[in-house]
Amino acid sequence: MKLCVFDFDSTLMDGETIDFLADELGIGKKVSAITSKAMAGEIDFFESLIKRVELLKGLEVSKVDEICHSLPFMKGAKETITELKKRGYTVIVFSGGFRNATDYAKDILGYDTSFANILHSKNGILSGQVGGDMMFGFSKGDMLKRLQKVLHIEKDNTVVIGDGANDLSMFEYAKTKIAFCANDILKKEANCTVENKDLSEILHIEGV
Repeated sequence: MKLCVFDFDSTLMDGETIDFLADELGIGKKVSAITSKAMAGEIDFFESLIKRVELLKGLEVSKVDEICHSLPFMKGAKETITELKKRGYTVIVFSGGFRNATDYAKDILGYDTSFANILHSKNGILSGQVGGDMMFGFSKGDMLKRLQKVLHIEKDNTVVIGDGANDLSMFEYAKTKIAFCANDILKKEANCTVENKDLSEILHIEGV
C-alpha cells in the first residue's frame, strides 16, 4: 500500500478558506495578514487559528457553507488525485481549515477522506470558537504517524504535499516531501518543489 497526503488550502484549493470567509465580513485583509504570517512560520499556528476564527464570530453557517461549496480548486487537482488512485495510493487530506470545505470537496476531487477543524456555531451562527483534528503545528505529523500505523504503510511509501509552516510536521514521516508553490520555511525541508500552480506536475516527480 502507498499513502499520499495533501494539504488543502493553497494546495488542493487555490487560496485560504478562512480568508474567503473573512471577505464576507469585510475583514479579509486583516485575516489574510495573520494567515500569511502563520504559513510563513512567523507566528504559532494554534494562536493564529484561534485569533482568526474569533474574527468570524457572527457569520451565518449557511453563508459559510455557500462560500465553502464554491471555492476554486487548484489546476490539476482532480486529475492528479484520479491518477494517484490508479497508481495504488490511498489519498488523504489534512487541513488546518474546516470540514465545511474538505467534506464537500471530497466527493468532487475524489480523495478517500479528510481530517480538518470544526467551526463551532449556535443557532446557525458562528460562535468564534473552533476545535478539531488539525489545531496545532504538530497535528499533521501526529496524525500521519497514527495513520501509517493503522494502515501498515511505511515512510518509504508515503508522499506528502503542502505549502505552509503547519505542513512541516508531516514532512518528517514521508520519503517524498513536496513543497507546492510553498513558503520558504517549507521549501528548505522539502526534497521536491513545484513552483507552478498545476498539481499534475507532481505526477512526474520520481518516487510518486
